[in-house]
Amino acid sequence: MFIKQISISLENVPGILSNVSEIMGNEGVNIRAISVADTADISTVRFVVDDPQKAINILKTHGYSVKETDVLAVETPDHPGGLNAVLRPLKNANVNVHYLYPYLGRVSDQAIVILGVDKTEEAEKVLKQNWVHTLGEEIYSL
Repeated sequence: MFIKQISISLENVPGILSNVSEIMGNEGVNIRAISVADTADISTVRFVVDDPQKAINILKTHGYSVKETDVLAVETPDHPGGLNAVLRPLKNANVNVHYLYPYLGRVSDQAIVILGVDKTEEAEKVLKQNWVHTLGEEIYSL
C-alpha cells in the first residue's frame, strides 16, 4: 500500500527547518520519517507524517508550496545486507530507486525504509511477490 509523502523546499538559512518542525509540533502533527537534501541555496525536505492532509493544510497556511507524492514504506531485514532483500527484487524488475530514507521508529522488529521509485505500483507488486512487507495505514496510526 502506498503512503503519502510531503515535500517542501526551504531556503538554506539557519533555523528554517526548526521553524517547520515547531509549526508541525504545535499543531499536533508527528513527523514519522524525514529526509533533507540540500543544494547551495535550497533544501528539499521530504517527510511522512501521521496526518498528511492536516500537515498539507498547515504548511499551505504558513505559505509553503507543498508537493504530495505516493511512496512505499517497506520493512527491511535489520542485519548486514538486509537492505538488499528490498533492493534486489526492484533491480531485477528494472524499477529505479530514486531515493530512500529511514522511518523514525518501528512497527515491528524490522527496520523500515521509505522508498521513492519510478514505478510505484510495479514496485509494490514485485516486493509483495518477494515476501517483502509494505506498510500503509500502520505508519499513520502509530
